[in-house]
Amino acid sequence: MKFGKKSGILVLSLALTGTLLAGCSTQADDSATSDNLTTITKNAKKEGMVRSVGMPDSWANWVGTWNDLKDKFGVKHQDTDMSSAQELQNFKSVGKTASAADIGDIGINVAPTAVKQNLLTAYKTKYWDQIPAWAKDSKGYWSAGYTGTIAFITDTKNVKASDAPTSWQQLADGKYNVDLGDVTTAAQSQYGVLAAAVANGGNEKDIQPGIKFFQKLQKEHRLSTNNLTVQNLQKGETQVAIVWDFNALNYRKLIGDNSRYKITIPTDGSVMSGYAEVINKNAAHPNAAKLARNYILSDAGQINLAKGFARPIRKDVKLPADVAAQLLPDSDYKDVYHVKDGAAWNATTLKLAQLWQSEVLGK
Repeated sequence: MKFGKKSGILVLSLALTGTLLAGCSTQADDSATSDNLTTITKNAKKEGMVRSVGMPDSWANWVGTWNDLKDKFGVKHQDTDMSSAQELQNFKSVGKTASAADIGDIGINVAPTAVKQNLLTAYKTKYWDQIPAWAKDSKGYWSAGYTGTIAFITDTKNVKASDAPTSWQQLADGKYNVDLGDVTTAAQSQYGVLAAAVANGGNEKDIQPGIKFFQKLQKEHRLSTNNLTVQNLQKGETQVAIVWDFNALNYRKLIGDNSRYKITIPTDGSVMSGYAEVINKNAAHPNAAKLARNYILSDAGQINLAKGFARPIRKDVKLPADVAAQLLPDSDYKDVYHVKDGAAWNATTLKLAQLWQSEVLGK
């Protein structure tokens, strides 16, 4: 087993296999500019490899898609798990290291920065019109494949089931220790702050209600910014953690004790966002990266993600009954907020690390 750092939290990842093909170019050839799926598929088979960052096997069941790409198209896969910020740094490293990736999965709050830094290739898949406007770049530089909503996971060995928080207000009034993760680098943790802000009258332009919420927890010595792991959750070292819904559901499955962990979407407000699949402008395997992005948005790719508890971005995909049954009910998502101003949220996240250090951790 290997531990990764997807979005700044530690997650279990299955052993990764596959080696790079020798002699691959570090620059896209002419065929990479073609958006014809037949041509892309033909050239992806020749490339025979796709290298990703931040897309480990166990995160949202990426392994299902990687296996399909290998079985259907002969495209092998290799991943290095990273946070969103680290992924962008990796994209910048092309020509300096052999580990630069072809494709990555980053928080959509980070995606505009990648566009500004000229790191990405634009590619609109055949499913482009089925992706909500809030979840894609108008020019095709990024698009979300799945959604995540901020949730609470409570270990009822440490907190009575009847006392498990179902709202931010209960979380504030309770005595629980709260794991949030690293706000300075992790998209999940940043959206946790935004969700607390939204529940208390704020939004992507006004993060202060969220800052004040966690100031209170910090003053009461109830806030943990350590990275959450399946191991410390299983060992009983966590009381309440703030995570994406699909992570909470996946952790519970990995531990294999559904009755022990209570998972709730806070009833007084949460935030739904997504992770965007982005293609490195200088990908060594550009066609394989485009094929992967297209497959992720296909019915089969969307169902693969749902098997990993991530809610598909395409609403027209019919999930198998057993897959749909493992997700939280739609009724839990009544009070969910979408970021309305992506540019404003991007600007806020760029300031959030310093704000967090000075106004929360520094108190």
